[in-house]
Amino acid sequence: MSTPLDPAVSARLKRTPDGLVCAVAQQRDTREVLMVAWMDDEALHRTLTTRRATYYSRSRQQLWVKGETSGHTQYVHEVRLDCDGDTLLLIVDQVGAACHTGDRTCFDATVLLAGE
Repeated sequence: MSTPLDPAVSARLKRTPDGLVCAVAQQRDTREVLMVAWMDDEALHRTLTTRRATYYSRSRQQLWVKGETSGHTQYVHEVRLDCDGDTLLLIVDQVGAACHTGDRTCFDATVLLAGE
């Protein structure tokens, strides 16, 4: 059984009504944005203590460790909290695809506005 999230960290989080905080995963060396997911306090606590990216699945309503079934893991080097306390940035080393579609990132498929 795990211990609760540090109260000082917990107090800084601004959660959605269902208790979640947005989490953005970014590749450490390239700074490529890989994916966006959600964390509850337990997911954040586990991520901070294990360095394995752990998220909360809104559809399944349960925790999931990135890569636990796919092998496409995220080793977490840093976790940063934004100035408003409503978004986390995870600096990770991604192994394999980050997106459930098999793409390297969740932002490979559709470009709405390209660079000039």
